[in-house]
This record gives sequence, structure tokens and C-alpha cells, in this order.
Amino acid sequence: MSNDSQAFEALSHVATATITTILLKKGLRNVWMRGTRPLAVGQPRIVGRAFTLRFVPAREDLATPASWASPISTRAAIEAMPAGCVAVVDAMGVTDAGIFGDILCSRMQKRGVAALVSDGVVRDLAGVLATNLPVWCQGAAAPPSVAGLTFVAWQQPIGCGGVAVFPDDVVVVDQDGAVLIPAALLDEVVKEAIEQERMEAWIMGEVEKGTALPGLYPMNAETKARYEQHKK
Repeated sequence: MSNDSQAFEALSHVATATITTILLKKGLRNVWMRGTRPLAVGQPRIVGRAFTLRFVPAREDLATPASWASPISTRAAIEAMPAGCVAVVDAMGVTDAGIFGDILCSRMQKRGVAALVSDGVVRDLAGVLATNLPVWCQGAAAPPSVAGLTFVAWQQPIGCGGVAVFPDDVVVVDQDGAVLIPAALLDEVVKEAIEQERMEAWIMGEVEKGTALPGLYPMNAETKARYEQHKK
């Protein structure tokens, strides 16, 4: 975990916008999960390994209140979540059935889950907010999950907001939503992200001094030389 903790600490200071730019340079365009908005104002930036959950369309013989007690249930999945993970839920973008309510979110919070991310919605909005579990999703709806969805699996590859998410990929969430870093690219992204943030902070300082954008952003050779001098 020590490598994770150092990498995650570094990423906690890096905007998701910066991460998407770095991944774009590596040829990865589809890393921002559509519909993942912060449920409450002021939620912190969070970094963690993805713990995936998957729903499929509701089927009347399977999507019943009785299914909540089955071995394959959201309840069983929550008990398998390790502390510090980000639960990423494929709700197929369904917005008229809430995947989790206040009781499930409270249990996740007690287990040390860092955040819940979904392309769907939650229910019991006031109760969910009261649990203090940070949530990114499309909002709230009163009906239960079984009104529109069947829960089928956890810790399998999923699609959340149109993005392929594999267990243990790294997820970063902030005010711009949820962004995925493929597990194999973590070290590379961390290294480049720290430098990109440093460079953009310097550019912002130049803009505040009144410097014009051409030659500054992106940098020409002369500006690059000035920046390198500043770094020393």
C-alpha cells in the first residue's frame, strides 16, 4: 500500500482536468465518466482503487425486494469492499431508480469506503447526505433499484458513464466529476501530473501579470527557457 499512498497523496493535489489532458497525450480520450456529478457542494478531491458493481436491466423474476437477501446482492458486495476503495457502479445511466439509499451508504461509510461513483442515481437524498459518504452521480430518485435494475456482480469489468472500468483501476473525483486512470499507467501519470500542475501554476501567474497567451500557452522556446530558469 505504501506506493499507493504516495501516488494517491500526489494525485490528491492534481485536478481531474489535468489528468484528462495527460491521458489524452497518451492516446486515451475516453476516461471521464459521464453523469458523475458531486452530490453535495464542497466534496473533497478523492483518489482510490475502483471496486466495481454492475447492474443490468430489471427482469421481473430477478429484480424483486426478495433479491436483497440473496448471496448476489448489493448488501454482499458492500461487505466485500476494502477500506479506501472507490465504489464504481454501472447503473447503465438509469435515472428513475436509486441504486443505494441511506442505510447502504451508511454501511459503506462505516467500512471506510472513500467514495461512491455512479452513472445512475441514489435515493433517500437527505439520508444519503447525512451519512457523509462522498457521492458522485446523476442526482436522486425515489424508486428502489429493483424498479429499473437487476444487480448481477461485483469486481468485474464494467462500463460507467461510457468508460470501461476494471477492478483496481484508479479513480480520481473532484468538482469536475470522475476520471479513470488505468492501473498500469498510474506511475507515469503521477509523474507527469505533478509537473503539469507546476507548469500550469506558473503559466497562471504569468497570465495574472498580464502576459498574452500566444507563446505562453502552449509555451514557445523562449517561454520554456524562462520556465526552466524559474524551476531552478
